[in-house]
Amino acid sequence: MVSNISNLVKKSIQKLKPYHIENTPCRIKLDAMENPYPLSKALMKKVLEGIKGIKINRYPDPLASRLKDIIASDIKAPIDNIIIGNGSDELIQLILTAFGEHGDRVLLSIPTFSMYGIIARSLSLMPEGVPLDKNWELPLNKFLSDMERIKPKVIFISYPNNPTGNSFDRESILKVLEKATGIVVIDEAYYNFSRKTFLPYLKEYKNLIILRTLSKIGMAGLRVGYLMADKEICQELNKVRLPYNSNALSQEIASIILENRTEIQKQIGAIISERDRLMEGFKEIKGIEPYPSETNFILFKIDRDSKEVFDRLSDNGILVRNFGNDDYLKNCLRVTIGTSEENDEFLDEIKKIIT
Repeated sequence: MVSNISNLVKKSIQKLKPYHIENTPCRIKLDAMENPYPLSKALMKKVLEGIKGIKINRYPDPLASRLKDIIASDIKAPIDNIIIGNGSDELIQLILTAFGEHGDRVLLSIPTFSMYGIIARSLSLMPEGVPLDKNWELPLNKFLSDMERIKPKVIFISYPNNPTGNSFDRESILKVLEKATGIVVIDEAYYNFSRKTFLPYLKEYKNLIILRTLSKIGMAGLRVGYLMADKEICQELNKVRLPYNSNALSQEIASIILENRTEIQKQIGAIISERDRLMEGFKEIKGIEPYPSETNFILFKIDRDSKEVFDRLSDNGILVRNFGNDDYLKNCLRVTIGTSEENDEFLDEIKKIIT
């Protein structure tokens, strides 16, 4: 009889901690980089009409063909160079499963999106991080030196970077691509807010993979991500992609929304405008240092215990993300851009707390 389940668990899993997601009740939710605007009634009507025809007793299209066609048309790429995933997290897992052997190294910056390291460790890979400089920039010489030292199978670059919000120097990333002997993943989750991309370099660098997601632009509940890469890479990744990984509802709804992208583009424009306005509001509050952002959030540092500020905001029904326990983000908080009314209330409340 088995008396201790932990003895059966892989050692690499035993050392992990579950990814923590706050489930705090709140009036204003500004913690998860979501689009704060709902779909219009007209677009929601199209969505409801579209899903009426879905036969949920049948498996979904295993290739997500319609959705891939729409994305391929938008990015001007062949569908054979695209894979749809159940969120970007699944695609990260596919990449590490396909290209990482037990004990292989994975290189990333610190701080960055934590799932790169979590998924790598779960697959018995060894992530190594290079701390960003004081301006949250990639320290190129150190990064290249570590590439030479550890020979990483996979390199992850978040562009713009989460949670700092900035885009690393383009020339630095190109030098990484030139020197890399493994796979280089550029995660463009916030592309719609930065409009910066390495998509034109896909033909030049066969080891380049670009990740994107629909979660940040209004479809977080659908869990749809996609990657773009050389056809040969996609063929290898499809060997480990689970069948029917993208469900029928997500495929249909995402397709309808992308076919009516004008509404989403207006929302993205509003978020960018509100981001700029929120940044100006921060600058008027003594004791807050906001960092430049090309995303749908702003990271900011305060001159006191961030947990205290986080708790007081929570007590007033406003949920943000606290990074106070992170060695590299001491007394930092991250706020997602909300509606103008939400941003006004957030600014008013944090002004009361700080001043």
